[in-house]
Amino acid sequence: MTRLRFFQVDAFADRAFAGNPAAVMPLDQWLDDEVLQAIAAENNLSETAFYIPDSDGDADFELRWFTPTTEVIMCGHATLASGHVVLGLDQARDQVRFRTRRAGILEVRRDGDGYAMALPAWTPAPRALPHIVAALGVDAGAVRDTLWHDAGNSLIVFDHADQVMALTPDFRALATHGDVLVIATAPGTDSDVMSRVFAPGAGIDEDPVTGAAHAVLTPYWAKRLGRAQFTAFQASARGGRIACTDAGDRVMLGGGCVSVIEGSFLL
Repeated sequence: MTRLRFFQVDAFADRAFAGNPAAVMPLDQWLDDEVLQAIAAENNLSETAFYIPDSDGDADFELRWFTPTTEVIMCGHATLASGHVVLGLDQARDQVRFRTRRAGILEVRRDGDGYAMALPAWTPAPRALPHIVAALGVDAGAVRDTLWHDAGNSLIVFDHADQVMALTPDFRALATHGDVLVIATAPGTDSDVMSRVFAPGAGIDEDPVTGAAHAVLTPYWAKRLGRAQFTAFQASARGGRIACTDAGDRVMLGGGCVSVIEGSFLL
């Protein structure tokens, strides 16, 4: 029997049971992909993050993320959770760099009582997305803008937060589009920006708080608001608040993490 160290962390949270839970599992070397996927399915969280020491010298660790059904291009909240684990295990560190397979080098650093995380800026471009709009259960006339980023991110923009809150998506219809992140957004009520995020094609009907979505939201809203910094709230049942900064080719996302489980995964 092999014991693997296991952490469960609520990311973009200031207390337990808020934000988005992620499993984080440090490894000495990669296990077979089938085993990594089976572990993620067993954890049954929106993402399980695995990291190993980086042998190339470009970063401190290599990092990968799996939903219960698939490996993803990038996961923000599980990156933040992984940074929380690494920096918690080594108090002398102020930041950590992760090398990823398809999202480049990602960074997490201490920032007051929380963390600041650097992700690539995924600026979306206008595109008609009638099938996604229809699967959200709204008429095209109710939508202000539809945009797309080639990492598989669709951005559906509404004029009012209550329109986003009223969405009742057809998750089966959304899933037919594959591993597409569907981001519904509008001006916020107690934040500058609000959103809900759906990813049924990756096995997640509604994601609690999604860092990768804010890599798309940040360049859009920074341009529309006319300023680089703003506050965001993802209005899931758990909810989470994110401080967003447009830094050109990077976005900086700020938030806290709370460890809720530490133990061993037995194989």
